[in-house]
Amino acid sequence: MYEERPPGDGFDGRVTCVWRQVSDADGTRLVVPDGCVDLIWGPSGAFVAGPDTGPMPVRVRAGDAFTGIRFKPGGVGDVFGVPAYALRDQRVPVADLEFSVGRYVAMSGARLASMRAAVVARLRATAPADAAAPAIAEALRTGRTVGEVAWTLGFSERQLLRRSLASFGYGPKVLQRVVRFQRALKLARAGVVPAEVAVVSGYADQAHLANEVKRLSGVTLAELRR
Repeated sequence: MYEERPPGDGFDGRVTCVWRQVSDADGTRLVVPDGCVDLIWGPSGAFVAGPDTGPMPVRVRAGDAFTGIRFKPGGVGDVFGVPAYALRDQRVPVADLEFSVGRYVAMSGARLASMRAAVVARLRATAPADAAAPAIAEALRTGRTVGEVAWTLGFSERQLLRRSLASFGYGPKVLQRVVRFQRALKLARAGVVPAEVAVVSGYADQAHLANEVKRLSGVTLAELRR
């Protein structure tokens, strides 16, 4: 069982949702790149899941419960005391970061409350996220080249690279692959046929779409839809 809820107040528009998942059987859950950073409380305690560049299989047991706060792409800023690129493809225990979720408690509802309070406090105490981050992600999502995006936003390509690494955890070329992949996945899950998904999402053709999906997720688009 997996459910998402609106984040509520206090997150300054930088969080996309809060979520909870309870595993109904032993198995492997596949996490695919989405450009987000999550603060998660699972069976082993609280940790941060950084921005991924490839598939991350997670072994779970029946009854395992996970509670999370998901930051928008580019929204995490300095909340965890390290730049986003330091979290790339990592699962970092909260104890190893300049961050605390307070006293560990047993009830899942209290866990989310502790996590919310800790994030809100850090948002108030740290610098705001790069205001250009949403524009960078949106411009890359439309299929423009890195050079075109830099010119449109008034940056040099070096500046765009630096800001992208700090905000998203990876450079603009990887970010473009991730946001394009997420757009394709959304269309496919809405029932759009693969050939049209490829065109609308900015892939050269359906074969390009298939190859990129396999590289980023480890499975086919049809498997992801299921």
